[in-house]
This record gives sequence, C-alpha cells and structure tokens, in this order.
Amino acid sequence: MTDEPGVSNDVLRLLGARCSTRAYAKTPLTADEKQAILHAAMRAPTAGNLMLYSILEIEDQALKDRLAVTCDDQPFIARAPWVLLFVADFQKWMDLFAACGCDDLPGVPAGVTPGLGDLVMACNDALIAAQNAVVAAESLGIGSCYIGDIMERGEEHAELLHLPRWTFPAAMLCFGRPKTRPHRSARYEHHVVHKNVYRRLTLAELAGVSSELDALHGVRESREGVRGCVQDVYARKFTADFSVEMNRSVAWWLERWLHGGPAGAPED
Repeated sequence: MTDEPGVSNDVLRLLGARCSTRAYAKTPLTADEKQAILHAAMRAPTAGNLMLYSILEIEDQALKDRLAVTCDDQPFIARAPWVLLFVADFQKWMDLFAACGCDDLPGVPAGVTPGLGDLVMACNDALIAAQNAVVAAESLGIGSCYIGDIMERGEEHAELLHLPRWTFPAAMLCFGRPKTRPHRSARYEHHVVHKNVYRRLTLAELAGVSSELDALHGVRESREGVRGCVQDVYARKFTADFSVEMNRSVAWWLERWLHGGPAGAPED
C-alpha cells in the first residue's frame, strides 16, 4: 500500500474515509440537502460548459422496486431514500440544434449526428457530476453507492426510463444516511501510478500483486478449483452471467447511438 499523504485537511480526510453505503436509516434526506447535492453536481467541470448530461431523480417507489430487480437483483436500491440516475445526454443538444435551425447554416455540414467520441465526452461529464454529488453527500453525513448495473438490460431500461436515442445511463447512485457506518475496505494501490507512460507489470510484479490481493481480501475459494482472489474475480465476476449481459447491453446502447432510428421531435 502507498504511504498516507503527508498533508491533510477536512476534504482529504473525508475522501480517505468514504466507502460505499448499502444499508440506510429510514430518515429521508431534506429538501435542502437534496438541493445542495444537486447544486454541487452541476458545479462539476464539463466539456465546453455544455453539461452533456441529465439527472433523473427516481422518486416513484414502484420504479425503484423495478430497478432493484433489473439492476442485478439488489434489494437495497428499493430501500434507498434517494436515487439519482446520471444520463450521458446528447439528445438535448440534437433537439437544440434542430430547434435553432442549425442544419440551415451556410458553409456548415447538415445532418451530422453524434459519434462515439461525443458519447464518451458525455459520459465523462455525467460521471464527473456524479462524483461531485458523492463528495457533497459525504460532507453532509449521507452515504452513497454506485450502481453500474443500470447499463445492463438496455432495451428494458431505455423503455422504462424513456431514454431516447442519444442518451446512455452512465451511472446510478443510491443515497441515504448510513444505518451503520461501514468499514473502509483496504485497497490494492501498488503499481497504479505510472510515470509518463504506461508500463505493463513483470511476471514477478504480477505475482506480488496476486499475493497482495489475497492478503487484503482473503484467499477466496468461490467454487471448486478456484484458488486465490484473482481466480475468484475471473470466475465470479469477469466471466459471470451479469458481465456477459453488461457487455451485450452496452453493445446495444452503442448500436442504437450510432444507427438507431430517428429520435423524434420534442413536444410543443
């Protein structure tokens, strides 16, 4: 593990202690707390100040109940006092371009649609805003947990959340006051920081990483023949059904972004 930083302040201590929270007290967040968290999210850095994201507040209990099932059967999602979905959103700019007659500009190509670079940029915007929300919530004593499974079951989530063509659910976050304060898990940190260029680890270094992971997380034997943390991650996560579905679904989102039908005009 890397040494603790030689300087510290309240923000650094907060970041150092932060961990995912999945068990929440029943106390709801106040309107002022929600507004403060949303304000912090929208103060995040954004490409060209375009704010290429939208934030969905998931308040309907039936919708939260459904998402708890579709996001890999995680019941705590339904019990979270507050759920936010950060959507990478180029649709609103496509609608703005159309509404403002951008296709009629002289000397400018018409009919241009967002590419994968635009999608990645919008995902960057959405995720930076999401992390600002996490830090703001933590400063108020409110825990959070990222839900990456919102990328799965793309067809169902697109319909369920009315997500048009040029959108992508970058991250969902559950918020609530911790029922019990979870312990911060140890992190593998060796060889994470590279100098100037990327460097692949040697076999000796990889063996050291494997041993360090075993020491941090225990020598898991999740199924017959599995030995050690790395093999456990491969068998239990990387090759698992949910991982296969995530990759299938993300391919569906990308195909829709690039080649889907017309997004449709907004209502008057």
